Amino acid sequence: MLKVWGRPDSSNVAKVMWTIGELGLPHERIDLGGKFGGNDDPTYRSKNPHGRIPTIEDGDAVLWESNAIVRYLAGRYGSGLLPADLAERAGSDRWMDWCSITLVPSLKTLRDLHRAGGDTKALLEDVCAMVSTLETALAETDFIAGNALTVGDIALGAQVHRWVELDIAKPAFPKVVAYRDRLLQRPAFAEHVAKPVKL
Repeated sequence: MLKVWGRPDSSNVAKVMWTIGELGLPHERIDLGGKFGGNDDPTYRSKNPHGRIPTIEDGDAVLWESNAIVRYLAGRYGSGLLPADLAERAGSDRWMDWCSITLVPSLKTLRDLHRAGGDTKALLEDVCAMVSTLETALAETDFIAGNALTVGDIALGAQVHRWVELDIAKPAFPKVVAYRDRLLQRPAFAEHVAKPVKL
């Protein structure tokens, strides 16, 4: 059976669990990281030398890094989450990479600074510019790479949820909010991503 190591309130673990839910895969999730600890356990480190979460074990395959795991699961278990057409796949992949490399670091810093009561004005402007890019991209499609859910949406979903729920004065981005609302209609997203988070 597929095993997943990671705590449920991690956005990276949520991506993997959402994928598993979309694919309907039997699995076991083992609490690890954060308040559960275990990151430095030698047995865990033998699976993931970085000691971070998530990590999966699927038969002989042991993988870490959430985007790689999501792509692997979508590819191995067959679904439209990973488009067969290479151009369409790249269209989805680019949003996955953009989310991890560009959006996540700034959004996380903004959330942390807001919680600490710091001056968020400049950083908020930067993040709003990024969200504006999403607003434009979602103007004519239901999902980020077209009208079907793909791995690009899996990467973006948890971050869009955190952005929408962030209790800070910010511009309205109706397409982004509507996108999050569409994702909420998916049972696997509602179960694994749309949980209370430290915002």
